[in-house]
Amino acid sequence: MTNQNDSKRRALGKGLESLLPARQPAPPVAAPEVNGKPLEIPVGEIDRNPFQTRTSFDESKLIELAQSIAATGVVQPIVVRPLPSGRYQLIMGERRWLASKQAGKATIPAILRTVSDEQAMEMTIVENLQRADLNPMEQARAYQRLQSDFKMTQEQMAVRTGKERASVANFLRLLRLPESVQGRVESGELSFGHARTLLALGSAEAIVAATQKVMALSMSVRQTETYVQGLLNPESKPGKVEKIEAAQDPNVHEAQNRLQRALGLRVRIEDTKGKGRVIIEYSRLEDFDAIMAAVVGEG
Repeated sequence: MTNQNDSKRRALGKGLESLLPARQPAPPVAAPEVNGKPLEIPVGEIDRNPFQTRTSFDESKLIELAQSIAATGVVQPIVVRPLPSGRYQLIMGERRWLASKQAGKATIPAILRTVSDEQAMEMTIVENLQRADLNPMEQARAYQRLQSDFKMTQEQMAVRTGKERASVANFLRLLRLPESVQGRVESGELSFGHARTLLALGSAEAIVAATQKVMALSMSVRQTETYVQGLLNPESKPGKVEKIEAAQDPNVHEAQNRLQRALGLRVRIEDTKGKGRVIIEYSRLEDFDAIMAAVVGEG
């Protein structure tokens, strides 16, 4: 009897299994493809880049980009990295991400990268420096971060960003400007050329005072150069500098001005029939280091 009951139970169980559909295993959730093709990622799951060196975006251009994205989509994918929380952190493409949000896009094409904090920071800074719309102070601070956080030399920074080494040195020197003057440069009230010329004055007090005069009179860069030369040579009689410059060969005078703009220091060229000397004046060690960097490539 016992054997018969067991066989009936087995038969009944088998009958139920044949009547009820077997439970299918849940399909595996596809993991994001890292370092591969672009994926559509929800814009709301992306966090802003904490290593971003840009401090402002042109609102009108951002609106134009949002309108373009609304019409044709994002042409170039952004770059993000996955976070342990399941969200994503932006590495490159903040303007496209912000514009996509403005355009009401639910997702944005993105390439995933598995990189460290240091690598993410370097990628962000280098990408920004390759752009043309950074203001001079943003560029200066970006170079400073590469120098301080990654121990890069000016030569290495020039290679990584495709810039001239002298240009890197000049941007770094802007950080010696008083904060109030840096703010004028950042807002566009003073140009890069104005800033480099004012640096030749050396002391913060002299630079601030000269900046106020330059802005009050709306001086051009060339007028600022003449003004600064007068401040550096107070012993010169009125009109003496102009007379010397008038007597100087125009090509020599232009070369002198180019050197002054490049170094941000006072330069004097004494030329007699193709022979002479170039005199570069500096008032502190940092100025001397800038001269060495520009002339022999140290730094």
